[in-house]
Amino acid sequence: MRSRRDTLPGMAELGLAAWPPAPIRTERLVLRASEARDRAAFVELFASPQVGAYLGGPRTRDDLERSVPDVPGRRPGLFVTELDGAMIGMVTLDRRDADRPGHIRADAGEVELGYLFLPDAWGRGYAAEACAAALGWFAGAVPGEPVVLCTQTANVRAMRLAATLGFIEVERFEEFGAEQWFGARSSVTPSG
Repeated sequence: MRSRRDTLPGMAELGLAAWPPAPIRTERLVLRASEARDRAAFVELFASPQVGAYLGGPRTRDDLERSVPDVPGRRPGLFVTELDGAMIGMVTLDRRDADRPGHIRADAGEVELGYLFLPDAWGRGYAAEACAAALGWFAGAVPGEPVVLCTQTANVRAMRLAATLGFIEVERFEEFGAEQWFGARSSVTPSG
């Protein structure tokens, strides 16, 4: 049986030795590995029309109930964001697919920040707080590694958050039938 701190597949891809790290605590939140108790929140997150608005739309609840594992999101680079003991969202750090547009390295493979939060958690600064904490952790775990972020230009909230977190525009391009904003952030940049 594997312990929680063992090296998991994919860790080398992120340049990390073991996953998950100890929970990260901020003023209001806890970032931690996924647990079985998070399953209902994962289903709600991916079934939400508001969450899926800039991601190709929501998935059906029936499909999610069949496909979401007992412990969803248990993989290197995925932090569940918890408020008062309940999951309100997630933050991810993954390698950007080399086949997609938007890269800052010739060999591609940059680490990309992603996040999703339940609509009830929007507008309270939780995404900024959680993303800043994950970026701070990553900067300590892999010093000097840049992080990229991509979002639709129509997603005004995501554009504001990118600026708040210190991402600088690199380019814009068309993907998934919409204009995309692609930015980068050095891990040595202080996390606002």
